[in-house]
Amino acid sequence: MAETVTMPKLGFDMAEGTLVRWVIGEGQPVSKGSVLAEIETDKATVEVESNFDGLLAVQLVPEGTIVPINTPIAIVAAPGEQVERPAASGAAAAAEKPAQAEAVIAATPSAQPATPAAVEADTSEFPGGVKASPVARRMADEKDIDLRRVKGTGPGGRVVRRDVEAFLAAPPATASAPTQAPTPALAAKPQPLAPLAAPLAMAGEPPVDETLPLNRLRAAIGRRMVESKTQLPHFYVTHEYDMAPVMELRKQLNALLPENEKLSVNDFILKAAALALRQFPNLNASLKEGAILRHGQVNMGVAVAVEGGLLTIVCRDADRKPLRLISIEVKTMAGRAREGKVRPEEIEGSTFSVSNLGMFDVEDFIAIINPPEAAILAVGSVREIPVVKNGQVVPGMRMKATISVDHRVSDGAEAARFMQAIATYLEEPLRLVV
Repeated sequence: MAETVTMPKLGFDMAEGTLVRWVIGEGQPVSKGSVLAEIETDKATVEVESNFDGLLAVQLVPEGTIVPINTPIAIVAAPGEQVERPAASGAAAAAEKPAQAEAVIAATPSAQPATPAAVEADTSEFPGGVKASPVARRMADEKDIDLRRVKGTGPGGRVVRRDVEAFLAAPPATASAPTQAPTPALAAKPQPLAPLAAPLAMAGEPPVDETLPLNRLRAAIGRRMVESKTQLPHFYVTHEYDMAPVMELRKQLNALLPENEKLSVNDFILKAAALALRQFPNLNASLKEGAILRHGQVNMGVAVAVEGGLLTIVCRDADRKPLRLISIEVKTMAGRAREGKVRPEEIEGSTFSVSNLGMFDVEDFIAIINPPEAAILAVGSVREIPVVKNGQVVPGMRMKATISVDHRVSDGAEAARFMQAIATYLEEPLRLVV
């Protein structure tokens, strides 16, 4: 029986996505879990997997089409099953209009060529004035390729993955600049430098201002953070933790683990916060329709820096997983996020978030709540500082963390007790491994 694949909703505020590339062509076999297509959202480019086995009978929308959520994009059928191609959907029909309009303009002798101003307006929303998919841009950055030299074969001349691959296989020859003989001035005997008291002339052209368009991820971050900061009554609580026990246990555990499975400080923080959330369900909650929704699962959102912005990946049921598994999952998802290959389930469904800037030698900071969550934990660096113990100044390892909380859901006293609960786990870290 034929099954319809629809544009998934990747996040509570997603309304539409762009089908960047079909990974499987029409008539090719499909297995459950295989990647059908790459979808670009406001957050990232994600891989959409099939929930069915069979053949990809029909692609309902072409590459480059902006598709509303829950709109059919493909039909998967059993081998030999007859499937009629339905009439073009609204998204597909809309995608065909620009091509039809171009054909009409090309066939009309009286049509006037576009003015430079019109061309500039048409390309200003694309970085560098080049239409290119996120995957193509990532490949070009990795291979140091100027996308202006790549001929696009996607919709509307868009540069897609296959164009960059073709360019790498046979790059066009670059014309060498003609060699000029040195001018008499250059060949002349160097003149002595002017006295130091004389003002020095600035060489070259003066630096100019640069205007860059907001990419979709940055625009989405800005929109959501403005909504969060203006609509959610934030308050903040900071706690300083003794991290010497964690650092010692981490050293012992990492001595037993292979290089690609070494534990990070953030892994200990995620596990400690997840266990503490069991005791404080108000902070593992959302405000929904005037009521507090306490989530049964503890799904930890982890902020990851990616090209053009920030992405939150989700470690599900972190309170029930061992440290080693948390570490492996977070590393794997963070790697896919930076490559633009995250899966839908990896970036949605978080119930509490952690933003860690410790690797950048940041003492402390505060983070903006990620709606619809009720709180977020901002983590600074583990620092070696002088501390007072038993009336004497001795070396110590300390880390500051600040929780931002929606005051409609919780209050300062509860947040402070939550931060103390985290201290119980971090300062007695064997609790995290038993």
